[in-house]
Amino acid sequence: MSEENKQITKKMTIAEIIKIKPQSASVLMSHGMHCLGCVIAQGETLEQAAEVHGIDSDELLKAINGTK
Repeated sequence: MSEENKQITKKMTIAEIIKIKPQSASVLMSHGMHCLGCVIAQGETLEQAAEVHGIDSDELLKAINGTK
């Protein structure tokens, strides 16, 4: 499976997600996650980031995996 077709999971870090699916940055930013390049994004999972920002991680994950 190519990187761009890889399914994103809640256990992946924000940095991994952006590397695999760069277009997901706009989804994350639209949900209030504007610090995609910061140091914390390198080690914080999608699930952790969603919790900190008060966002439902399952809904965020659906939005990210729905992007082409």
